[in-house]
Amino acid sequence: MSKPSLLDRLASLETTSVSDALDFLKLPGATVGLRPLWNCPKIVGRASTVQLGRKTDEAPTAHLISPVIAAIQTTDRVLVVAGGVDGISCWGDILANASKVKGVRGTVIDGMSRDIDGSESIGYSVYGRGITMVSARNRVVQIASATPVQMAGVTVRENDYVLADRCGSVFIPAERIEEVIALAERITRREDGMVEAVRNGRSVEDVMHDKEFEAIKVEVQP
Repeated sequence: MSKPSLLDRLASLETTSVSDALDFLKLPGATVGLRPLWNCPKIVGRASTVQLGRKTDEAPTAHLISPVIAAIQTTDRVLVVAGGVDGISCWGDILANASKVKGVRGTVIDGMSRDIDGSESIGYSVYGRGITMVSARNRVVQIASATPVQMAGVTVRENDYVLADRCGSVFIPAERIEEVIALAERITRREDGMVEAVRNGRSVEDVMHDKEFEAIKVEVQP
């Protein structure tokens, strides 16, 4: 039997465990506020980054994000879109359908979406700050792609790893992915054991004592 891939292992985890692993390793990555915009499935994949900004002239441009979608050639991609403007959409139904056709796994936007029913109707996962009706056309443009972007204060680079679920969105540096996954798996096993201990009647005061969590730190000391 072949070993599970890194993406399969990451998909088996929750953002909470990955966030804890990043904390233990003193790495940024967990965000606040980038949540599912409909009751959508978890997203797990590699980042294709897009930087947006306000439109400052009247010149016609390609619709934001569409060139990035058109260029995607693999099925491991998650669109990571930064630079959204409050109250203005940077995602919608047509982009969702184009992404679905290309095999994109989902989109995380540091901004807002409209036409969210369209994304839901095709089962396309969208995470972000909220929903609006206001179009991006002539208001927001794409500035760059495949460059480092800021997502809720976290720097995300092309090909970094993305995990998003009902608790929010977390980003993992590509060069640390194996270390983070291994630690998050260890944390998950330990916390599963703590839940089982409580169910079996052990005092929650003992189970939740700081020393139980400190034990995880001891396990990861070099």
